[in-house]
Amino acid sequence: MQRAPFSLTFLGGTGTVTGSKYLLDYPHGDGRSQTLVDCGLFQGFKQLRLRNWASLPLAPAAIESVVLTHAHLDHSGALPLLVRSGYRGRVYCTRSTADLCKILLPDSGHLQELDAAYANRKGFSRHHPALPLYTVEDAEHALHHLRPVDFGAPFELPGGLVATFSRAGHILGAASLHLTGDGLPSLVFSGDLGRQHDLMMNPPDPRPAADYVVIESTYGDRRHGAEDPGEVIADIVRRTVARGGTVLIPAFAVGRTQALLVLLHRLREAGKIPAVPVYIDSPMAIAATELYQDNGRDHRLTPEATRAAMRVATCVETAEASKALDRRESPAILLSASGMATGGRVVHHLKHFLPDARHTVLLAGFQAAGTRGAALVAGAQQLKIHGAYVPVRAEVAHLDLLSAHADREELLTWLASGPPPRRVYITHGEPAAADALRLAVQERLRWDCAVPDYRDTVTLD
Repeated sequence: MQRAPFSLTFLGGTGTVTGSKYLLDYPHGDGRSQTLVDCGLFQGFKQLRLRNWASLPLAPAAIESVVLTHAHLDHSGALPLLVRSGYRGRVYCTRSTADLCKILLPDSGHLQELDAAYANRKGFSRHHPALPLYTVEDAEHALHHLRPVDFGAPFELPGGLVATFSRAGHILGAASLHLTGDGLPSLVFSGDLGRQHDLMMNPPDPRPAADYVVIESTYGDRRHGAEDPGEVIADIVRRTVARGGTVLIPAFAVGRTQALLVLLHRLREAGKIPAVPVYIDSPMAIAATELYQDNGRDHRLTPEATRAAMRVATCVETAEASKALDRRESPAILLSASGMATGGRVVHHLKHFLPDARHTVLLAGFQAAGTRGAALVAGAQQLKIHGAYVPVRAEVAHLDLLSAHADREELLTWLASGPPPRRVYITHGEPAAADALRLAVQERLRWDCAVPDYRDTVTLD
């Protein structure tokens, strides 16, 4: 009797750059085993965010293992929900990913508790009462399931799959995942791939050979510019300071904040920007920055360069100190999470700075459709914050030269670094980006590829 096939179900990261989740269902002895690769939160449009509340197509208790490619919330942020819903297995990840999850997941729970409390206090939520998606306590419970694994060290998952992490660049601990099993086709998940010549991170390792490849496509439709990001930032800072304003930078707490600190340090040392105060207003970013100092093997900066860059800013720890930044009258540079202005302290800063034409809001990375950041990049004249519309009079600038994601050419280079697979599945991209990468793979590599839809299931022969 022929065994039921090895199947892959796309539970997120399709038609969007958020919510990455991939369910593997495969034969094991006389039964079946299930592994979840990534467990991310959906962000952006409301119809995407509502998916965070939806049930999985099987009971979480039935899933035997989870493997995380990296710690960003669009890949790890739903883990507390999974554990609260009954998941009891291990969560495998690299050591730096585990360290970052210990920062990001409780912080995410804390922000959701704060947002729910604020909505209830101000009365702008349609839900009575507004509830957090999960709590700090939920996040802490999830952390007990983490099992760190070294890069390049094979480890066995329940059901006989053997997994190996290779370096993906992107952020600390980011990995591509190679899966093999006796009598089963091999499979590679790219995770989020970094740049070949990143400011901080080493380039991705070559792609392992595999029968099937699942690859991200965040920038599948474009090339990153060759312009010097430092010069662009310097120009923005100089003209903002000249009119007495502050540069507010919504910055991803992990990776983007640290790269910006490196650039700001270099610009200040070269005398290219005025010596105005620089603030990091994100407890999560502060903690992550310390990890970059402690994990030098995962990035290309020397310990001396790392320490120098991190000293350029003043860390803002408390909520009261954060509020005080909005009362400052003199120019400054303010880095605050989140990078797409979806939540956290930066939302309160936007509320204060956007109506004043002296200031600049600098979006320093990819802005997913449906986020406040994307609305600003598109030229929004007003922005809905905490149930009310805030006029946009500040200068809005967009810098995507610091992206931690590979562009189309770098994605193709990584794909071509291994032998041809049977098929490539293109995920983690908005529709235009994913389809552009599909066309490039078909036309330039002559490989079979497809762009799956949400909850599609495919058979891996």
